[in-house]
Amino acid sequence: MTANSDRNKPIVLQRADPFIYKHSDGYYYFTGSVPTYDRIELRKAKTIEELQEAKTFDVWHKHDSGPMSQHIWAPEIHYLDGKWYIYFAASEVDNIWKLRPYVLVCSGNDPLNDQWKELGKMQAVDGDNKSFIDFSLDGTVFDHKGKRYFCWAEKTGGQFAASNLYLAEMQSPIKLKTPQFMLTTPDYDWERVDFWVNEGPAVIKNQGKIYITFSASATGACYCMGLMEANEDADLLDRNSWKKSRYPVLKSDYEKNIYGPGHNSFTVNQDGTPLCVYHARDYEKIVGDPLYDPNRHARIMEVKFDDTGKPLFEFY
Repeated sequence: MTANSDRNKPIVLQRADPFIYKHSDGYYYFTGSVPTYDRIELRKAKTIEELQEAKTFDVWHKHDSGPMSQHIWAPEIHYLDGKWYIYFAASEVDNIWKLRPYVLVCSGNDPLNDQWKELGKMQAVDGDNKSFIDFSLDGTVFDHKGKRYFCWAEKTGGQFAASNLYLAEMQSPIKLKTPQFMLTTPDYDWERVDFWVNEGPAVIKNQGKIYITFSASATGACYCMGLMEANEDADLLDRNSWKKSRYPVLKSDYEKNIYGPGHNSFTVNQDGTPLCVYHARDYEKIVGDPLYDPNRHARIMEVKFDDTGKPLFEFY
């Protein structure tokens, strides 16, 4: 992937909400939403370029009914305190928009071949009667200054309400330590196209600041990425610590035929350079519901930084 004309091409076809984790063993572990939304798939490779052809492992399948029986979305694989965990969202066959965040833990050290155990729904701190009670998805985990945080999207008021991003400190891999704090709500026009959406958070740090990217609007060509930033020593659970970008930091490029870029994660290449992993389509017009169009492909771009240390997201 050296020529500019090739570097915007997908790294894994038909995998939305891509997540890549580079482990201490040197391998890249990849997961994402499969088009059928019915299982969680993992693959690993020594290089990012090898992920497309890497063997796939279906490590968990949806239930036939009840919780975790529909819309298996946006899995992320994390290695926490010596164990592998997968965070994902799922709904129910009889209520397809009853999305909630769930957690799996691996019984061994090989996440591709060892058994995964269900730990159930992500738990709020005792006394918090607001977190995970409504349409909730896109949970991610990050460590900062000796604390671990959970960031997720939640709509309070059902499927057609505004989707906000919330943040809380974690007590354990499956339970929060603090009540939810609203990090961002759709304030601007680019966050309100067709649906009012903030979702898909991801974290990157640079030069004394912590940044959280997120995705906005509906899942077609209007889908785009925004950015929150805070000083690394600030109280992350204080709204005044955070500043939101006035305009999207990544959006559709009609000249390059890249449409609806978003739901990103971050990893590094083999020399440690930070990479943004995101999905996008090759075309603008979609037949039917964009949510069920299978051609959101996983792609990468190198993250560059401006003079202040803020990350820049530019197609090749």
